[in-house]
Amino acid sequence: MAADPHLLALATAVPSFVMRQDDIAALAPRLFDRSLSEIDRLLPTYDNAGIATRYSCMPLDWYLEPHGWKERSALFQGHGVALMAEAAGRCLERAGIDASEVDALIAVSTTGIATPSLDALLMERLPFRRNLVRLPIFGLGCAGGVLGLARGAALARAEPGSRVLVLVTELCALTFRHGDNSKSNVIASALFGDGAAAALVSTAGDGPRFGPGGEHTWSDTLEIMGWHIEEDGFGVLFSRDIPAFVRSRLREATGAFLDRHGLSLQDIDRFCCHPGGAKVLDALEASFGLAPDAMTEARQVLRDYGNMSAATVLFVLERMLLDSRRGRFLLSSLGPGFTAAFQLLGSA
Repeated sequence: MAADPHLLALATAVPSFVMRQDDIAALAPRLFDRSLSEIDRLLPTYDNAGIATRYSCMPLDWYLEPHGWKERSALFQGHGVALMAEAAGRCLERAGIDASEVDALIAVSTTGIATPSLDALLMERLPFRRNLVRLPIFGLGCAGGVLGLARGAALARAEPGSRVLVLVTELCALTFRHGDNSKSNVIASALFGDGAAAALVSTAGDGPRFGPGGEHTWSDTLEIMGWHIEEDGFGVLFSRDIPAFVRSRLREATGAFLDRHGLSLQDIDRFCCHPGGAKVLDALEASFGLAPDAMTEARQVLRDYGNMSAATVLFVLERMLLDSRRGRFLLSSLGPGFTAAFQLLGSA
């Protein structure tokens, strides 16, 4: 049997512009048309989101004007690659290897479009080998961090000894569309920020050990989360019923995944979940039978960075790995489909 892969190193990065939630809330009446939106009724959302700061690749006043696909795409490619390069460089430095020693590159993102893809653009910035394997992944949304790690572990198992670099970059704030007065866009303006993460995975080396990964896609749930493609960019789509869905449906899907591998929820020592929002975290704790506020690191990441889509769960994992507690981790996140993503990770 092939050896299990290990997480050799993990690093994160954020852009330079800090967005304080109080400043965004004060600016909200200028972001939305008061006569066409529910901004006055939804202003408490900014206070109740559990977020203090977020980061953006653009200054706050950029969001006060409309912007089209061409401008957004250029900004996504430029800032997305720069942020990905920063996270990658930090990760490789922690692992003690050069970019030329990487054998496979996975690039995960759902907040912009680039062809050539981000991984190809990154190869012009960092000295990767020209014969490495590239796998760009688009469309997984918030589930992309967990599923990106799962795909990285699968590649590492398939080629024992190879080094797989999993990169996630999400410029969620950049997708904000001035002139979209929908409730979803108002809520998105209270939640989303920009960030990137990098993880090095290999069967050769030490670190937390990857167990099985998996996913579950529910039927008739395509309208719960995703994008509407509009003339000027991505129109955000997410249902207000996500917390209720998590409470009523996630435990069964998680239990089925664990049961396939001879485990149960009682065998999980630590839950590393994507913090989609404060209400979603409450629902996750209820679904998994945890004490209220049990997901300390997830709430801290939400407070300090907001929801960075696929990258967020890797920020949570980085923070959880800082302490000395050992055991079996369950990484989970939810994304378009509507899909639950799972990855087991054991102690080093």
